[in-house]
Amino acid sequence: MSSRPQVHKAASLTGHRDCVYALSGVAGEQTVFSSGADGLVVAWQADAPEQDGDLLARVENSVYALLHLPERNLLVLGHNFQGVQVLELGAKTLLHATALPPVAIFDLAYSAVHNRLYVALGDGTLAVLRGTDFGVEKLLRLADKSLRCLALHEQRGELAVGGSDHKVRILDAASLEVKQVVEGATNSVFTCAYSPDGRYLLTAGRDAHLRIWDVAAGYREHRSIVAHMFTINHLAFSPDARLLATCSMDKSIKLWDAETWQLLRVVDKARHAGHGTSVNKLFWPGSGKRLVSCSDDRSLAVWEIQSSE
Repeated sequence: MSSRPQVHKAASLTGHRDCVYALSGVAGEQTVFSSGADGLVVAWQADAPEQDGDLLARVENSVYALLHLPERNLLVLGHNFQGVQVLELGAKTLLHATALPPVAIFDLAYSAVHNRLYVALGDGTLAVLRGTDFGVEKLLRLADKSLRCLALHEQRGELAVGGSDHKVRILDAASLEVKQVVEGATNSVFTCAYSPDGRYLLTAGRDAHLRIWDVAAGYREHRSIVAHMFTINHLAFSPDARLLATCSMDKSIKLWDAETWQLLRVVDKARHAGHGTSVNKLFWPGSGKRLVSCSDDRSLAVWEIQSSE
């Protein structure tokens, strides 16, 4: 069991002109990418927060989803109502632009096994793009309401798709056939992730519950925790798989023991000079001693997390 970690705010990263909705990066690396309602795409160094962000691109509409593909030095943006745009980070150039139905793009997931990009759209469509040229391979209508989140289990070849119809669909990542529908949420599912060991699928959203599903037992509900006061926007496991972080519209970030699911720490404005409005996304850069959050308050925060052992 993890002891209660100590948390303090290392920095506030400012420069965005509106709500920040999207964060991305790669476990083990310090670069964090952000975007949001202002259409600015910015790179930050979590280990050098005193440096200004590096503006990579400026797009017309808001961005809810970013995905960094480090082996190809690419950053994929879900440009709402326009489609998917792919930036080459070295030259800061637009490499590909793929038009999609003119709706919001809520999440992106990339399968190295299948060399495919999966895109969750606001009209209930799952867009499947070829990893080679990011052209559209298939548009698959899964639901009548928005698809909000994606999680990939490469070993099992499964893609979890959470939506505003309260359901999570488990698809075969290759054939795109729906293998199972996981029901239990009482409102929109905004975030989902497989645990690092692949044993559990975690889902959360508008009903403020954190639900833990046992993958090997056919996605049977393992635990349900009333985790926040309002909508849970995102959840993310630390690189060492010991901690789970959740963030919410209730303005707080919570740290949980990723084995016992015990609540270890609440990070908020009163105790830690946290965000003043909804916390939208989380990312663990580097070794996991830091956590980055972004918010409707237009800022990113860098949190130092020290285990008290």
